[in-house]
Amino acid sequence: MLKAMRKNVKSLAPALWLVIIAFIITIFAVWGGAGRLGQARTKNTIAIVKNEKISADFYYQNLRQRLEVLRNEFKDINSNLIQQLNIPQQVLEQIIQQSILLQKAKELGIEASLEEISKEIKSYPVFQREGKFVGFEEYEKILNWNRMPISEFEDGIKKDIVINKVIKILTAGIAITAEELWESYKNKNESAKMEYVIAETDKMELDGEPSSGEAQEYFEGNKEKYTLPERRKASIVFFTTEDLKNEIELSDSEIEKYYEENESQFKDPETTQISRIYLPYEEKERELIEAEGRNILEQITSSQDFGELAKQHSKDQKAEDGGNWGLYEWRTLSIQEQEEIERLSEDEHSDLIELEEGISILKVTEKKPSRTRPLVEVKSRIQDILKDQKAREQAEERISQLEKSARKQKSLTATAQTRGLGIIDTGFLKEGEPIEDIDPSGTISSTLFQLQEKDISSPIPTYKGIGMVQLEQIELPRPAQFEEVEKEVIQELTAVRKKEQAAETLQKIKQELNRQNLEDLARKYGIEYKTGDEHKRNQYLSIVGENSEIDLLAFSLPLEESSDLIQYKGGYALIRVLDRKEVTRDDLEKDKEAEKQSLLEAKKNKFFLSYMAKLREEYNVRIIYDLFLKISSDVLSQYEGEK
Repeated sequence: MLKAMRKNVKSLAPALWLVIIAFIITIFAVWGGAGRLGQARTKNTIAIVKNEKISADFYYQNLRQRLEVLRNEFKDINSNLIQQLNIPQQVLEQIIQQSILLQKAKELGIEASLEEISKEIKSYPVFQREGKFVGFEEYEKILNWNRMPISEFEDGIKKDIVINKVIKILTAGIAITAEELWESYKNKNESAKMEYVIAETDKMELDGEPSSGEAQEYFEGNKEKYTLPERRKASIVFFTTEDLKNEIELSDSEIEKYYEENESQFKDPETTQISRIYLPYEEKERELIEAEGRNILEQITSSQDFGELAKQHSKDQKAEDGGNWGLYEWRTLSIQEQEEIERLSEDEHSDLIELEEGISILKVTEKKPSRTRPLVEVKSRIQDILKDQKAREQAEERISQLEKSARKQKSLTATAQTRGLGIIDTGFLKEGEPIEDIDPSGTISSTLFQLQEKDISSPIPTYKGIGMVQLEQIELPRPAQFEEVEKEVIQELTAVRKKEQAAETLQKIKQELNRQNLEDLARKYGIEYKTGDEHKRNQYLSIVGENSEIDLLAFSLPLEESSDLIQYKGGYALIRVLDRKEVTRDDLEKDKEAEKQSLLEAKKNKFFLSYMAKLREEYNVRIIYDLFLKISSDVLSQYEGEK
C-alpha cells in the first residue's frame, strides 16, 4: 500500500501525506495515552505468526490510533461505520502481514542501512520545501505536531524499506512474454461502439405466482436440488451489553478520573487555515509582477474579497478554489511563507512575500490554538465508554459464574432457570447463520458446529454482548420434504418462468429487428435499451457486469448485425456492434515500455498476493478470536456516541 501511495504521489493532495505517515506509524509504533485497557493486556497474545506472538496491547494501540486518524479526517465516524468498513479486521490483518514479511526478511538476511532510511525520509513531500529537505529541526516539528516519536517513526521507515526489499526479491523472477504484452495492449486500447437491450429476469411480470400443485410437480422433477444441510439447535443464555448499560450508575468522580487519565483522547490539535495568491515571474520582469502584486494588495486592503482575487489572479493549483490551501496543505509551502503564517493572526493578510520564482500574498482565514475539550463537552462520550466497559465486565462476571454452575449441573437451561435468567431457543441453524439482535456475524452458530451433542460452550463474545450455548440437537444433512422447502420451490419456479419470459421477449425483438430499430423495440416490450461508445474487454457493462461472451462478440461480430441471446446472471442481453476502434502492433511499439512496465507490475502484484497466501499457511497464522472480538468491542465502545 505504501508503495502504491509513493507511486501515485503526484496525484495525492499534500495534506494526505500526514495521513500516510500516520498509517505507517499505525502499523509499526505504539504511542502513549492508551488508558488502562491497553496496559492490562501487555502479556496477552492475540495472534501467533510462526515464531512471533502479536500482543493484544499492540493490536489495541494500533486500532485506536487508526481510528483516531480516521476521526480527524472524517468527523462523523461511528462504531457502526467502523464495523461496516471492517477496520478492526483490517488492522489485525495488516499487522499479521507485516509480521510475515519481516520474518521472511530475517530468513533472507535483508536489512536497511542508515543511508537508505535517511534517503527515504527526505523523499517524502511533507518533509520538502521547493524540492529540498526541510532540515532536521522542521522535520522534528512536523512529527511532534502529529504526536509521532522520531525513533518509532524511523523504525517504521526502516521496516517499510525492508519489506519493499523482500517484495522486490520475491517478485524478481516475474517476466512477461511478447504475446502477453500484445493481448494486454489490445484489451486496454481497443474498443467497440455498440447498442444493446437487456431483459432482466426480476423485472419480468407473470400472470400470477405458481400454485402449490405446480410447485410440488416442479419439486418432484428436481428433488436432487433440495437437500437440507446439517443444522444444529441450541439453548442460549445471552447478556446484552445495551441492556446491562441501563443498570449502571456512574459517579462524577469516575467520569472525572477517566477524563484525567485519558486527556489525550479529547485534545483538538491547533488549526490554521490559509488562503494564498501566487504570481510567478515566468516570462515577465520581476518589477511588473511586483507592481501587479501591489495592485492586488491595495484591493485586499480596500476590502475586496481575497478568494475572488485569487480566482482572478493567482497562478497556482489552488486558484480555482479561491486560493484556499486548507488546514494542512499550506505546510508544504516555502519556509518564508510558513514563517509569515506563524506571525499572522486570524483574518490578517501578509505583505508581498518574495520567493525564488515569484511572489505570494497570504491570508489566515482561521487560526485556533490547540485545546483540550473540557469535561462538559465530552461527558456523554465518557459515560458511553465507561458504561460499555462496566457492562462488558459485568457480563463476563455473570457468564463466568453461570458457566461454573452449568458445567456442574450439566444443564445450561436448569442453571439459568434457578437464577431467573431467560433462555433463547435458537431453532435449527446452519453453520454461520446469524441470530437477530444478539449475533449478526454468525459467531454463535459457527461455535455450535464445534460441539458434541449436549456440550456446553465456553463464553462466546459478540459485538452485542456475551453468551453461552448448550447444543441440544443435531440434524444431519438429508433430502428435503416438499413442505419444508415449499416457499423456496415456489421462488425458484417463479424465477425459472421469468427467465423463460425474458428469453422469449428478446427472441421476439431479434425477429422484428429488420423492421424496427432496437431502441423502439425495447420501448415496445418495456425493457432496457443501452449504448456503449467505448466498450473494452473485461469492462463492467451497465446492469450486465463483466461478461466474456459479450467481450468476444464485441470484437468479432460483423458490424450492424445482432447477436444471439447472451445469458448473464440476471437475465438475457442482445447486442449490435456499430463501430470498432482497433490497434496494430505498430501502435504498441510507440508505448511499448510504459505498457510493459504496467503489465509487469500487475503480474507481480498478482503473484505476490498468491505467495502471501502460501506464506500465511506456512507460518501457521493463528488468531485468538475471542480476545480479538473483546478488544475490538472495547475500542468501538468509545465511538458509540459519535454522530
